[in-house]
Amino acid sequence: MMNPFLIVLIIFGALALFVVLTYNTLVVLKNRIKEAASSIDVQLKRRADLIPNLVETVKGYAAHEKGLFENVTKARSALLSAKTMHEKAQADNMLTATLKSLFAVAENYPELKANKNFLELQRQLEDTEDKIAYARQFYNATVLEYNNKIQTFPTNIVAGFFGFKEEEFFEAEEGEREKVEVKF
Repeated sequence: MMNPFLIVLIIFGALALFVVLTYNTLVVLKNRIKEAASSIDVQLKRRADLIPNLVETVKGYAAHEKGLFENVTKARSALLSAKTMHEKAQADNMLTATLKSLFAVAENYPELKANKNFLELQRQLEDTEDKIAYARQFYNATVLEYNNKIQTFPTNIVAGFFGFKEEEFFEAEEGEREKVEVKF
């Protein structure tokens, strides 16, 4: 027969081990979310850095589109000054919409569409858009895993005790989910 003290010690040890392992898992996931958010920031910054070059290239051909260039500049500034993930998502959506307008204008200028600088900038922008999409997917997958952990039993007990809170997903705005129509 086992000593009752030994049984209590084993139970306490198992519980302590569970708490430590759960806490460490939550910390790792939280850090993974930060790293994923940083990856999104890097790609958004890369895209924002490409925008002035793209605008200058298009300006030479479509100087009368002043309002469009101002909107692109405002959207880029909003993206660079966004702090929270929600603000970044909103600014990203706004910039995406203005870029669609910019490329729609470019369609009216065949000599612009053939310009090597424009084509290279467009290729780099498309590459960056792919990287942004991947970074968003990775971020959202990590947030899902983390949120599931802190919401499910028994991990939710440890998460609540140590103050782990849900993270928000990187989501598209309502307007971004609709079909885009370009009209001149």
